[in-house]
Amino acid sequence: MSGLPDELWRQILEIGIRNSKFSYKDLCCISISCRRLHRLSSEDSLWSQFLFSDFPSTSQQQNPSSNYCRSTSTSAKSTYRIKFEKEKERKLAAHRRAVLRKESEIVERERKIKEIETQWRLETEKMRATSTELSNLHKVRQASVALNVWQPEVVRGRQKQIVEQCVVSVVSRVHSLEMELRLCKQQIAGFNKAHKDEMQRLETAKEELAYMKYHPLQDYRLTRKGDNEGDKKRKKLKRSVKLS
Repeated sequence: MSGLPDELWRQILEIGIRNSKFSYKDLCCISISCRRLHRLSSEDSLWSQFLFSDFPSTSQQQNPSSNYCRSTSTSAKSTYRIKFEKEKERKLAAHRRAVLRKESEIVERERKIKEIETQWRLETEKMRATSTELSNLHKVRQASVALNVWQPEVVRGRQKQIVEQCVVSVVSRVHSLEMELRLCKQQIAGFNKAHKDEMQRLETAKEELAYMKYHPLQDYRLTRKGDNEGDKKRKKLKRSVKLS
């Protein structure tokens, strides 16, 4: 290693950076291996390339091999450190916002689940009451058939008068209760499906939140899937309005 000139080591490091083989972490690890590499790894020609590749929007639009930071008071390494800290703060702020959005989504889904469970319970109670009333009407009809066989004609005539005075006949009431019972079963099946879907979405949101907390420096600038779908729908609506 001591027999190689500085120029050769400098070219090796530049080739590694230019071919995206080296990152800033690798260069920092190399700099602590010996004094010579520490001196070479701190040169502006290397860190200016990192500035150009890692921060293209903030770096000057020119050849990365040109040492544009030498004309300034700060070195390229110091400039990279400043920009890296700002980028880190931005990512942490974006991460906090993403975590808050995901936590609010979890709270909203838990609220929806409780609402679905409440409606599910009310519909179940309604179905039980309807089923009980329908069963009682069936029993009344069976008892009426039995009485028609055994009771005298006078009693049957009196019973017929009482039944005719009713606003709704027993048969119509039975049909309406059967229809209401079918509707209750359909509603309960719909609530069951909605509850399962919301529980699955809730578990997915909790997993995403755990992933966000485990990876705090991931870039969260991209919009969520729902936002992308909403943008697509709005663009499609605009195109249809223009065509019409």
